[in-house]
Amino acid sequence: MIKKGKYFLLLFLVAAALCACSLGEREKPGKTYKIYCVNNNETGISSYEYTTQAAQKELLAAEFLGQLGAASEKLEYKAPLSGSFQLLDYTVGEDQLTLSFDENYKLQPVTTEVLVRAAIVRTLTQIEGIQYVSFQIRDEPLTDASGAVIGYMGGDMFIDNAGNEINTYEKVKLTLYLANEKGDALKKINRSVVYSSNISMERLVVEQLIAGPGENEKVFPTINPDTKIVTVNVKDGICYVNLDGTFLTQIYNVTSDVTIYSIANSLAELPNVNKVQISINGDSNMNYKENISLSTVFERNLELVEQ
Repeated sequence: MIKKGKYFLLLFLVAAALCACSLGEREKPGKTYKIYCVNNNETGISSYEYTTQAAQKELLAAEFLGQLGAASEKLEYKAPLSGSFQLLDYTVGEDQLTLSFDENYKLQPVTTEVLVRAAIVRTLTQIEGIQYVSFQIRDEPLTDASGAVIGYMGGDMFIDNAGNEINTYEKVKLTLYLANEKGDALKKINRSVVYSSNISMERLVVEQLIAGPGENEKVFPTINPDTKIVTVNVKDGICYVNLDGTFLTQIYNVTSDVTIYSIANSLAELPNVNKVQISINGDSNMNYKENISLSTVFERNLELVEQ
């Protein structure tokens, strides 16, 4: 449910966009997007086509949020923002959009929440200039069941299967390596995560590392939490992790080895990964903190792990 004041603002922006379009003698053809909805069985998401004249990302965001909160004409679908929670506010940034919800958002069943999130993120990341969406509960980042921050989400996190629905959600136990209190060694932890089967395990591992420690985990973060994943792929046993430039800005008191091998060791726990290559926006011809070349293909390093 969209907060009343915010809803009127959405209507105003949409009306402004429509009026601007009507001023010209010839109305330009609109562009068609997909608006994603949750099916009534809460087993997947589907979409309908939506055509608009708007082009600015702020106007498109307002229109799309209005559609995401509008009751569906088809009874088999329901709008993602029509639940018992409220969208309190949203902010459009340089390449991202942040949504702030009330506390009722966290009361949704786990699978329902992931489907709602998938529908919202896939809808909004179609807008040119919005690559990522983040969720907040008022001013606090949204966390998963383990207490880990979910962080920035791109549309590629939620991929349709052949039936045009989000795949099932599963629970998996991951082995992760995060920092000790001094930041000069790694500690091994096990974490249970509920995840969409559309997301690769390799990407899931990197997401969890960026999210940092959960509420009850006695470890410390290794990666700047604002880091965004560009791509994660595996070929011939090598996992290629492509991150944005934020990764190079370390805000925690951890050594460069701890950060790099937090990634390499965690990914090497997966059966299909033997080595890890890290790049920044596709470029590995650079150093991390001036002393580690990212052109290196990293193997598991257990000497850094505290016993």
